[in-house]
Amino acid sequence: MRTTRDFSEIDATMLADVGGKAANLGELTRAGLPVPTGWVLTTDAYRQVAAGLDLTPGDGLAGRARRHLLQAPVPGAVREAVVTSYARLGADVPVAVRSSATAEDLPFASFAGQQDTFLNVVGAEAVLDAVRRCWASLWTDRAVAYRESNGVDHAAVRLAVVVQVMVDARVAGVMFTADPVTGRRRRTVLDASPGLGEAVVSGAVNPDRFVVFGGEVLERHAGDKRLAVRPLPGGGVERVETAPGGLCLTDAQVLDLAALGARVEEHYGAPQDTEWAIDEDGTLWLTQARPITTLYPLPEPAGPGLRVHLSLNVVQGVMGPFTPMGVSAFNLVGSGAAGLFRHVPADRLDGPAFLSEAGQRLWIDLTTPLRSRAGRAVLTRLMPLGEARAAAVVRELVHDPRLSVVQTSRRPFLRGLRRFARRVHAPARVRDALLSPARALAYAARVGEELDGRLEPPPGATPAQRLDHAERLLGGTFPAIVSIMPIVITGYALLGLAARLSGTRVGDLQNVLRGVPHNPTTEMDLELWDLATRVEPEPFRDVPAAELARRYRAGELPPRAQQGIAAFLDRYGHRGVAEIDLGVPRWSDDPTHILGVLANYLRIDGGSDLAPAALFARGARAAEEEVDRVAALAARRGRWRGPVVRFALGRTRAYAGLRELPKFHAVRAIAAVRHSMRAVGAHLVGAGVLDDARDVYFLRLEEARSALAGGDLRDLVRERRAAYERESRRRHVPRIMLSDGTEPEALAGPAPEGALTGTAASAGTVTGVARVVLDPTGAHLEPGEILVCPSTDPGWTPLFLTAGGLVMEMGGAMSHGAVVAREYGIPAVVGVPGATRRITTGQKITLDGAAGTVIL
Repeated sequence: MRTTRDFSEIDATMLADVGGKAANLGELTRAGLPVPTGWVLTTDAYRQVAAGLDLTPGDGLAGRARRHLLQAPVPGAVREAVVTSYARLGADVPVAVRSSATAEDLPFASFAGQQDTFLNVVGAEAVLDAVRRCWASLWTDRAVAYRESNGVDHAAVRLAVVVQVMVDARVAGVMFTADPVTGRRRRTVLDASPGLGEAVVSGAVNPDRFVVFGGEVLERHAGDKRLAVRPLPGGGVERVETAPGGLCLTDAQVLDLAALGARVEEHYGAPQDTEWAIDEDGTLWLTQARPITTLYPLPEPAGPGLRVHLSLNVVQGVMGPFTPMGVSAFNLVGSGAAGLFRHVPADRLDGPAFLSEAGQRLWIDLTTPLRSRAGRAVLTRLMPLGEARAAAVVRELVHDPRLSVVQTSRRPFLRGLRRFARRVHAPARVRDALLSPARALAYAARVGEELDGRLEPPPGATPAQRLDHAERLLGGTFPAIVSIMPIVITGYALLGLAARLSGTRVGDLQNVLRGVPHNPTTEMDLELWDLATRVEPEPFRDVPAAELARRYRAGELPPRAQQGIAAFLDRYGHRGVAEIDLGVPRWSDDPTHILGVLANYLRIDGGSDLAPAALFARGARAAEEEVDRVAALAARRGRWRGPVVRFALGRTRAYAGLRELPKFHAVRAIAAVRHSMRAVGAHLVGAGVLDDARDVYFLRLEEARSALAGGDLRDLVRERRAAYERESRRRHVPRIMLSDGTEPEALAGPAPEGALTGTAASAGTVTGVARVVLDPTGAHLEPGEILVCPSTDPGWTPLFLTAGGLVMEMGGAMSHGAVVAREYGIPAVVGVPGATRRITTGQKITLDGAAGTVIL
């Protein structure tokens, strides 16, 4: 392998070897984009120098590796390659020497600024010295910590070095081809400042900011630009104070840059984070491009125009990705739901049109109901009951002219509602809920009993028959369990009636819903508490949960505990973390979590007010007192109102707990299919298709069926496991996302009176204790504290691991601190004048990373 290559010579076979920047510059050069001339010292050179590197884990790893790379002799062939390649550029040509690691620009992390760059390097010996320091920068403390936090193997990372002719920039900066804060695609955001782009990238300056959309400059914000980085004659750079002036780019230059950004995005097929420069002659240069790793991938739109997607994962509290078989299962459940409205998809395994997948998570398209007058009425009234934050976003979206009502007639909605009502026998359920609680509750119990009879496949079922059973069970579960919901909705409707008759807001009646009966989740918690009161605490004292799980599986716990845990898991073992994903283990698979909870219960004094049974009983008493209070309020407004309110709230309390029952039953069905698919996986292992029975969860149901005919899917499973692990490290998943990429929750609102204002850098709101840090060396940040600092460079990165938010005095939305804050998913506001002076350590502050405000 050649040690150096010109950008134009880098081909597809070299991309993985030369690393992020080098690979991108090679692609951009071949695409005819204006990239300064240069060459790359490939990772082969690094491998030669790094041979024998001691990678023993520990605190000394970073320092040990740096010393090795700085002291090891540069091989003669490498030295000759550097000297010869530099000479080809001309005599004493100033160059930038830039690190390009193979771990850069991954789907879940950009590694922006984690290795070093040296600007205006002049002379072959100076280039060699900069190359050596680039190699060593792969092992700075910050780079090691960043790789560890992102799960990247140190031994797998190598470093190429890019040597690029310097652009003597009159003005330079950063350009994102999608808004990095709101996520909106095709909305170009530029930061610019006089001199070299290092001032903007490092966050050392408050730059000018421009926003372009649809071929127009929509926003222009002048920064103070009090500092510029300039090249020095003979090599090196200096930072010089500058006087504030006007905007450093004309509208024509801004539009030219935006057009260049569009070409780069078109070339790569994805939004890009670029660096650019304009020289003294007015020539525009592209010096770097990388994908914007913090943007969430877009769901496939179900129709034309702007679409509104609600995250099923976020609503269900499952922030991680779904396994492929988990997606298949939900497609079948969704197809069953669509069937209630006579919208059955052609292939049930594809799922209904309103359900899509992006980022290995599931999304519900709300556009059709949102653009219907009747649908809006339902969404705005029912969503607050289950997802208050999403409901708040929807209430704002109804004012977006792009989502205006197109279906004014209520007839289609009413027809669909009638179909649904007939299929679930809603009139009979509502009648029973009003007139006979015993009959309504008996029906809810009967749904569970009937489901019990369908959970297991026939005895001796073949793998194909197990797959048939799984499709029937998952496709038919939703229509059965949702028939409970008319009873629940009746209860909540009566809560609304009670609020109206008593002159009270529904939100003020939440105490009525404390300690409600018939809630399977509450019953589960109380049953675990009851178990804790019946077992001896000694065997659980100071024993880690994992060890308790091992002892339980080995039958080594005392008989009462062993039998009690087995009985609990027999009833509730289908539950678990992220339980709506078929591919995720249940408590019955791994009881570690639930045994840890049991051990915690054993630390509570049975007679304490904190005991779960006491808390539940106290909540039930408070609810009855609230019923008395509200009924009395109603009676003052009319004698007949008191008894009606008491009746209504009594029914509300009888049925509110049933809200959890459909999900409880759905998870039972999902867990039963999971268990059955494990048997299918074992069959595929025996057939040589898979390595492990659990690998079956990384196949879709239709793929598992095809695999019964034979083949080898082990490579496919390995690829999907790796992709799943990458997605598991994604730090932020939007609650609601528009099809143009906009995350509505990230849109800025008006600044509160008295708030400190800056530039929105990373969306989200956080309240916490401020920690003002002027120098990161030796600084300590408690988890959740908000870091307040003048500016940041990569040396500050370790502090981001525990920070709850970031406030910077300097920098723009594309500065280093802003980029890393978005990667870590922490709210950030930058360019806040006097932040380190106006905020004090220990002060409680609230920052809104979308609005760019800090409230003291």
